[in-house]
Amino acid sequence: MEAIGIFALLLCVDVNVSLPMATASRPFAPTFTITALAAEFDITARAIRFYEDVGLLSPARAGRNRVYTQRDRTRLKLTLRGKRLGLSLLEIKQLVDLYDSPSDTRQQLTAFLAVLGQHRQLLEQQREDIEITLAEIAQHEDRCRALLGRGAVQGQRGKRRTL
Repeated sequence: MEAIGIFALLLCVDVNVSLPMATASRPFAPTFTITALAAEFDITARAIRFYEDVGLLSPARAGRNRVYTQRDRTRLKLTLRGKRLGLSLLEIKQLVDLYDSPSDTRQQLTAFLAVLGQHRQLLEQQREDIEITLAEIAQHEDRCRALLGRGAVQGQRGKRRTL
C-alpha cells in the first residue's frame, strides 16, 4: 500500500514545478520553468521569450526545455520593475547588466540615478503638457455649455451654427 501511495504521488507531480538543479557553484540551486515564471509574474511565456530574444534573460537548456536560474528570475523581476517605471528596454538592459557586474553597487546606483533623473524630466514635461491640454479642454467645454445655455446652436439643417 505504501509503495502504491508513493507511485501515485509521483504521478501527480506537476511537470512545471521548479526542482532544484545542481550546478558547480551551487549544488542545489533552485530553477524555474517558463510556465512557473509566467505564472509568478503574471505575464505570458511569449513575453519571457521576447526578453530572452533581446538579451535580458539567458536560460540554460535541458533538452528542449528552458531552465531559468535564480539569476534569470531576478533579471526578469528587474526588467518588469523597469517597465513599470516606464523605462525603455535599452535602459532596462543597461541597468540589468549592471546587476551582473562585480559587487560595485556605487556604479549601479549612479547609473540608476541618472536614468531615473532623465525619466523624471520626461514625465514632468508630459505632466505639464497634459495640464495644458486639460485646461484647453475645460475652456472648450465651458464655451460649449455657454453656447448651449444661450440657445445659440440650432439643430435644424441648413441653419448656421455658432461654435
